[in-house]
Amino acid sequence: MHPASRDTQTAYHWGDGGVGWPLVETKGLLVIEETLAPGCSEKHHHHNKAAQCFYMLLGSAVMQFADGQTVEIDTGMALHIPPKTGHAIINQSDEEIRFLVISAPSSRGDRHEGEQNK
Repeated sequence: MHPASRDTQTAYHWGDGGVGWPLVETKGLLVIEETLAPGCSEKHHHHNKAAQCFYMLLGSAVMQFADGQTVEIDTGMALHIPPKTGHAIINQSDEEIRFLVISAPSSRGDRHEGEQNK
């Protein structure tokens, strides 16, 4: 057992302006610390099996759902995304945002671009 942090993990880049550091990576659980540059977002996608929790460490983001609904997540807030729910995180601020993405089971191999799959 070894602690993990941004300093000990290898960063990867995603989308336009996103960086992630996997902190816990097992078949049943994936925890990633991520940042997203100002004005950037990810593509709409969904997970068939994985539920996700987004926890804002710094800043404010907008989560946009496939049905057009949006929810703002501020520092210290968490948002649960059930499986098969189309979503995309958006940074509409002028500052980089930092958040945790917790997926159970792991979302590796379970990302599907586009609208929700019901």
